[in-house]
Amino acid sequence: MSQPKSAAVQRRARTLTAGQRVLVRRLAERAAAWVRAGRRDDLDGVAAILGCALRLVLLGAGAYGAWWLIRRWPVVLWAAVPLWCWAAIRAIPGKGDEEEPKQPAQLPSRDAVLLLLHEVLGDRDAVHLSEVLQHLQSKGQGKGWKVQHLRARLEALGIPVELKLKVGRKGPTRGILKAALPPLSQPRETGPSPTPSTAV
Repeated sequence: MSQPKSAAVQRRARTLTAGQRVLVRRLAERAAAWVRAGRRDDLDGVAAILGCALRLVLLGAGAYGAWWLIRRWPVVLWAAVPLWCWAAIRAIPGKGDEEEPKQPAQLPSRDAVLLLLHEVLGDRDAVHLSEVLQHLQSKGQGKGWKVQHLRARLEALGIPVELKLKVGRKGPTRGILKAALPPLSQPRETGPSPTPSTAV
């Protein structure tokens, strides 16, 4: 009876460890996106990155404050550790959430994806990945995909994805900036394509 219990404990430990890795990665991505958002595009040189430097200082001060608090009152760990474990468990991806499909679709040419993005963007400067995915699925492509799958494919093609992008009244989330899109390697065709698009 002890062996099954030991195996169950090991599975829970591995699950908690995986959840902590996901949680740390998400926190790091959000912190990096928050720091990058401090850059001023209307300024040049050092003045443009002062906001980023200030945000880095604030993050460092916050980390030092947390360390000082724990050193001063170790009893706070009784609350911090359970909260951390709870957050790590919640960060564990569900089946098909963070993981890639077992047989991912073939990546198309980058130009095909860029044409799709320009089509979704229209005359706008930015678009959220959720809208791109919805447009893609309306054409019968990317079935069963989530935003994570689309993001992975865009980044594999060298197309930059903004982690925190505000579009209209919607809150900041992952998206595409038209100004950040790489140029097409071939000029756009004016006539209809002889073959159906297999974008993304």
